[in-house]
Amino acid sequence: MPKLVLAYSGGLDTTTAIKWLSVEQGYEVVALNIDVGKSREQPVVESRGLAAGAVKVRVIDAREDFIRYFAFPALAAGAMYQDAYPLATALARPLMAKLLVDVAHEEGALAVAHGCTGKGNDQVRFDVGIQTLDPSLKIVAPTRENAMAREMQIEYLREHGVDIPWGDKGPFSIDENMWGRSAEAGVLEDPWQEPPPDAYEWTVSPESAPAEPAYLDIAYQHGMPVSLNGDEIGPVEMVTRLNDLGGRYGVGRIDHVEDRLVGIKSREIYEAPAATIFHAAHRALEGMTLSKQQLKLKKHVATEYAELIYNGLWFSAHHQDIAAYVASTQRHVSGTIRVRLQRGTATVVGRKADESLYDRGLATYDRGDTYDQSAAVGFINVWGLQTRVQTRVQLLGQMPDTLKIAMPGERE
Repeated sequence: MPKLVLAYSGGLDTTTAIKWLSVEQGYEVVALNIDVGKSREQPVVESRGLAAGAVKVRVIDAREDFIRYFAFPALAAGAMYQDAYPLATALARPLMAKLLVDVAHEEGALAVAHGCTGKGNDQVRFDVGIQTLDPSLKIVAPTRENAMAREMQIEYLREHGVDIPWGDKGPFSIDENMWGRSAEAGVLEDPWQEPPPDAYEWTVSPESAPAEPAYLDIAYQHGMPVSLNGDEIGPVEMVTRLNDLGGRYGVGRIDHVEDRLVGIKSREIYEAPAATIFHAAHRALEGMTLSKQQLKLKKHVATEYAELIYNGLWFSAHHQDIAAYVASTQRHVSGTIRVRLQRGTATVVGRKADESLYDRGLATYDRGDTYDQSAAVGFINVWGLQTRVQTRVQLLGQMPDTLKIAMPGERE
């Protein structure tokens, strides 16, 4: 029998896939579970996979690599898809694709498989990543190929001797890892409806959060978080602490209608307390340590970086080029940011950096002012030269009598 490695979550879709791949397709299935944190199926992954007919269940703890090499670089880039989504699911997929290929090589497998549908973004991220890393591997997508309803999947498993108590699925489709949680479907498909309380699991409502604020000091080195409140801890523990604390204060709720890669607009509910806090602090530190021109260009780069992640192009030369630019921008982004958490908000209230471009002597209006105000007259004269020349040559006599500016196509 040919061997296949399946990206296995432990959920119904991929458990059904194990049985279908072995019975209908004739594969010897190695179930690969990649732990990127927060999976509710983690305690039963091995037993379920073996019960469904996998010849082996392999579990890889990838939490450290996920945060250190995927989430934190995206943070340094300022990557937020459509200025809202911190890319939790999208960032996990290239790591999973890489590990799928690695394990396929180790196991001598001829094919790999995933549980993505034909409607979402993840199928693109998996397929493009796998094809880039090893085009010789066949890709099988049982859920995309069969589109079996939940009840049909349960019945199929029972027919083949696999009777697992799945419990209530709940009204939403959920995906979660350490960097964030997403919920969709159900009543959320009506964008006019306010999300019900049970759409959220990680965060309390801001109204229920403590009235007294909490303060955090987050230290960065070259754009990467390195300590929390003076404790130099690893990335996984840092993200875990911030998720817990931010969740208690209702921080990180995102209600967003986004554009999927396949052309569909989708209403998504995200919870990302740690990512929200980290991004707010990182932006503030960049505001202290990058020049105006660097900030302007990096904003465009952040948008491009977020889109290439969302669109499944992590393993591309384009990503390598942008990552090199981002790394260059971060060489002076080191310092400490103080954040106040209070009833759904994460507000930057303090900043310090050894290489800060903020000069109090230039900024102050008090004694100690070192700015030469007399130099402003010459600067204004030079700066306004372009406007004066254009007005004299092209616009003289055409200035409107009122404050209204005529728009193109309007009648005079």
